[in-house]
Amino acid sequence: MPGSIRISSLLLRLKSNLFTIGFFIPAFLYLFSFFVIILIFLLKFSFSGNLPLLSLFSSAEFKQALWRSLCFMGVGTPLQLVVGLLLALLIQRSFRGVGAVRSLFMIPIAIPALVTAIIIDLLFSYPFGPVNDLLLGRHGFFPQLVSVPVNWSGSEFLSLGLAILGKTWRDMPISMLILLAGLHSIEREQYEAAKTMGAGAWQEFKYLTLPLLTPAILTILILRSIENWKEFVFPFVLAPSYPLLGVLIERLYHVEQNPALAASVALGLVILIALTTLLFTAITKVVRRYLVRV
Repeated sequence: MPGSIRISSLLLRLKSNLFTIGFFIPAFLYLFSFFVIILIFLLKFSFSGNLPLLSLFSSAEFKQALWRSLCFMGVGTPLQLVVGLLLALLIQRSFRGVGAVRSLFMIPIAIPALVTAIIIDLLFSYPFGPVNDLLLGRHGFFPQLVSVPVNWSGSEFLSLGLAILGKTWRDMPISMLILLAGLHSIEREQYEAAKTMGAGAWQEFKYLTLPLLTPAILTILILRSIENWKEFVFPFVLAPSYPLLGVLIERLYHVEQNPALAASVALGLVILIALTTLLFTAITKVVRRYLVRV
């Protein structure tokens, strides 16, 4: 009897969610099928011939691209999270003109990434770009800060820094919206109860806002880390002499005509993304457990 009741309850639940399941199954099959097909071809190319996957570990170019990609992800992901959180906290409350402010913050995502990268490249061009003109004091309203033009694209640190800042500016609205939705899901009664117990603004943020924002923060860390690992446009335009893994894949495939080695780098990138996802999930759980206990 209890078993039949559970089966009936399960059937009723499936029937009530039939419309949702009908949409979910085609989408899942579509995404999963493409993932399997791509993974099969990556494995096929990576382990073909003279095993190009094993030769990656002896390639200085791959090691340098891996290190740059790790730095790009390690700096860009937390930066996007912090900027998105600050903006979300700024516009979460209703005030006069909040709609205009939110619309203003959404402008970067409306501009194509390639256009944003090209504009940044033009602004920081060497030696007669607008930024260099300002730094050299060629405009009377700005003091001279340097004596010679800065070659932004000639420095690994500066060019990759510009790529990280451009990526952060362009993708900032995504993090902001996810965190804003998380902030709106927190009931105001919880903050009022915390105030009655003598909690200050910092205590509310640390022991109430952050633990309840953990799902949104985890989502941002995973999505942004994936995007930063496989980023192509900004490093390709702003730091072409210092390729990341995404740029290296394109160069190996199109310039060097080596699809097997390009597939090996791509397979390594997939593994790195999976490991990063697991790492961020574990770290977020530990941090949330610590905040809740404290």
